[in-house]
Parts: sequence; C-alpha cells; structure tokens
Amino acid sequence: MLHFSGFPEDLKKNIGYVLTDIDDTLTSEGRLPSVVFAAMEDLKKAGIRIVPITGRPAGWCDHIARMWPIDGLVGENGAFYFSYDGTRKKMVRRYWKPEKDRRSDRKKLDKIKQEILEKIPGCAVASDQAYRETDLAIDYCEDVPPLSMQEAEGIVKCFMKSGARAKISSIHVNGWFGDYDKLAMTRLLFEEVFNENLESVKDQVIFTGDSPNDAPMFGYFPNSVGVANVIHFRGKMTNEPAWITEKEGGCGFAEMVETLLSRPSSKKLSEASNSARPL
Repeated sequence: MLHFSGFPEDLKKNIGYVLTDIDDTLTSEGRLPSVVFAAMEDLKKAGIRIVPITGRPAGWCDHIARMWPIDGLVGENGAFYFSYDGTRKKMVRRYWKPEKDRRSDRKKLDKIKQEILEKIPGCAVASDQAYRETDLAIDYCEDVPPLSMQEAEGIVKCFMKSGARAKISSIHVNGWFGDYDKLAMTRLLFEEVFNENLESVKDQVIFTGDSPNDAPMFGYFPNSVGVANVIHFRGKMTNEPAWITEKEGGCGFAEMVETLLSRPSSKKLSEASNSARPL
C-alpha cells in the first residue's frame, strides 16, 4: 500500500467516479463528520460522481439516496441499487432478486439466525435489521462488546454451512442467499444509470474502503484506497487497497478528496512523488 499523498497528477485528472464504503470509511466513531459532507459537495462541484457501496439496509439507503449529495448507491452488500432523480422526484430501485425470492430467503435466514445466536455467545442481531430486505446482519462489535475475529469467522461458517454467502465488515457479519456482491451490483448501476461499461471505465474510478468485505472492490479497481484503519485487517483480506490515507475513517476520506482535487505546484508535485512509499 502506498500513501495517497503521492497519488500521481495524471491519474487525478482521469478520475470521474468515487465509490465508497460507509461504515468506518465515511464515519468516525460511528458518526458522519461534517468534513465528509463537505468533501462530497466538493466532488460534486468538480463533476465527479459519488456512489456509496454499503452493507447498510434498504431503509437507510432510501434516506441516503434522497438526502445525500450522491448519484446513487449500492446497499445490503449488492442486493440492490437505489438512484434518486431529483429533477423528476423519482426513486429508481433495482433489486438482484424478485420480491418472491426475497421473501423465501428471509424464511431461511430466520432459521440460520437462531443457530448463530446459540453457537456464538455475545453476538446479536444488528439493530438495523428491521430495515433490511434481503440479508441478515449479525452484530459483533457495533452495539455489543467486541468479539474476536475468530468469533466473527465462526458466524461466517454458520452462514456458509447453510448455503448462504457471508462477509465480515468492520461492525457486522452479513449473510444472504444469491450469487451477487457489491461489485456485481455496481456493474449493473454503471450500465443502467450511467450508461457505462464498468470494465471500460474502471481506471476512472477511486474506491475507498476499510475492511474484508471491501476486498473484491480493492482487487478490481486499480485506484483503490483504504482509509488508515484498514491496516487492522492486514493479512485478513484476499485483496488489499493500492493506496492508504494517513487518517482514519471519515477524516481519511476527506483527506483523500482533498488530495484528489488538489493541483500542486511542480515543487509540491516532486515532494508528493517522494511520499509515494510503501506502508
């Protein structure tokens, strides 16, 4: 991982999209700092499209799509994308699975839930579960005393034993039925909302994240960025980000945006190139 302060000037000019995780990437200590909203507004002014990619629930995503300065978002780890058209006052909701299948999956996830709660003492159903449409979120360190990574992996095994997919975020273990993930739904959003083939424009994208469930995105996008707290998961991810910020969480995201939008003098550019060192 290289320090993002050394992100090359020619790459900055090429960026047209910023995709980002939310929890512990935009947030700090569970809150959204004002600098994050300011950074998103700055990106919008610069003509850069913003798309949060999150494991958070449909209920939250409806609010975020309407209220934040973004161009759409992917929620529940790829189960859907929402995009709000402010001009027409219309929300576009695109799900991977039809409603009938989502109802069937819910019944199967309810059975898995009981097994997980019995086998992994200290975990709990996530407090945002009531607003979810497609997955089951098990809290291992958001509103419960933190469990170990080994215990979080035990939750993953419970999901997988029942044929579900599962991913560990910085706060939850999310499980679902379906052959999709964050990257698969991001492809659909780019095709159907932006009229772009993601493979053709991936060099124009920065993805920011912080945890193992971001690994497929880190591996796919050449210009992937981890906020500083991603270092806690070093060695536990199949793919690591190419770049890393100095600061953690939302302040790290704001740092990334400030660097991305800066246009340094030749002297500063030389200094920045020297800072592009491995972590």
